[in-house]
Amino acid sequence: MAKANSKEIFESLPVGKALYEMALPAVFSQIIVLIYSMADTFYLGRTNDPFMVAGVSLLLPVFNISISLACLTGVGGGALISRLLGEKREGEAKKVSSFSFWFALAIAAVFSLGMFAFLSPALRLLGASDDTFDFARQYAFCVIVLGGVPTVLSNVLSNLIRSVGLSKQASFGVTMGALINIALDPLFMFVLLPKGYEVLGVGIATLISNCLACGYYLLVYRAVRHETALSLSPKTGMPEKKSVRYVFNVGMPSAIATFLFDIDYIVIDKLMAGYGDIALAAIGIVLKAERLPLNVGVGICQGMLPLVAYNYASGDHQRMRKTIRLSLVVGLIVGAVSITLYEIFAGGILWVFIKEPETMRLGSAFLRVRCLATPFMFMSFFTVHVFQGFGEGNRALFLGLMRWLAFNIPLLFLLNFLFGMNGIVWGQVTGDMLNVILSFIVYRHYSRRHFSDRITEDHVSP
Repeated sequence: MAKANSKEIFESLPVGKALYEMALPAVFSQIIVLIYSMADTFYLGRTNDPFMVAGVSLLLPVFNISISLACLTGVGGGALISRLLGEKREGEAKKVSSFSFWFALAIAAVFSLGMFAFLSPALRLLGASDDTFDFARQYAFCVIVLGGVPTVLSNVLSNLIRSVGLSKQASFGVTMGALINIALDPLFMFVLLPKGYEVLGVGIATLISNCLACGYYLLVYRAVRHETALSLSPKTGMPEKKSVRYVFNVGMPSAIATFLFDIDYIVIDKLMAGYGDIALAAIGIVLKAERLPLNVGVGICQGMLPLVAYNYASGDHQRMRKTIRLSLVVGLIVGAVSITLYEIFAGGILWVFIKEPETMRLGSAFLRVRCLATPFMFMSFFTVHVFQGFGEGNRALFLGLMRWLAFNIPLLFLLNFLFGMNGIVWGQVTGDMLNVILSFIVYRHYSRRHFSDRITEDHVSP
């Protein structure tokens, strides 16, 4: 049944309905993920201790590095599995699935052990002060050292399960883990642990929820392994060399882009720390609060990617182009609505997280500026996802590197030098506007070269 439903979604459903089936569960799960990531900050904000908030905020980039490790084989392997299904090569898809899982397990274990060995210097490098160091260490030990492996495997398995058309099952695991985290946060923070250990309570809750989510995905795999092209058994053998190259060719841009996104956050934290812990706490709240439309955009792209990859491989380029256009329009509408809401309700949003007046004042001003980047940020990572669906890892990597290394990160230093704290906040808007222009030029050139002359040969989808 799962196989038949997947084929229908990929081949015969109207494009709008297919995108709805694939993207809506992903969007919903991304919203829940955002809520649970903000729940940590919300509950810590109840203490009115900006040092706790700042300590946890420092670890956001490191946590996201573990997500970038998951992208390496999760995104690359998932995209390839969808393409192989479009080519009717289920045996090779099973081998890719197994390889993606076990490679992710190995690299996640190495990362967690490395963080354990060098935790203290890493925290100082991230900008932890004497007031925030112990809080950051408590959170890092639970979420990164102990929780790194289940976090990475959960994300990899989610991508692999979605790649065969099971978007609802993939998204439910994310949602389940997030809801468990939200429920456990206050239990550990305010009931089970003594006052002063609230950050440790947040870390324990996150660790447990990620472990349970990983367990859920393993149960899903066990239930569908005979009906889909998924396998975690090493006995399936290694995939072909060109398949391995494809996994990394597509997964590497996503991993590097996520890593550089984290570097961008680290740079923001380091530069903002120079203006005091209150400014650091304010930007930490904003970096989470601004993510609602971005997470929605990520969900749209997650739902779009398997559809683009499958139809590109099967030769149905007309259906593929319709999917791309519809996804872009929906994402831009979300961006426009979010700007309006953030501009109106910035003060109220900060008030939800913390009542400290100076943190609220700075955070409201920061949020009203950074939200302007929302549609440009969406278009930037949207284009990367499209090229990943095409299997064009080099172009995806080029755009990812240009976004962060040529535009966003250098502009943070430049604008900070020219305009101080406000320059840091304007860096995202400026950098992503430039990157969207470049992305449009690259995509336009590729589309004209590969699709325009063959559009009349494409099968017209319903």
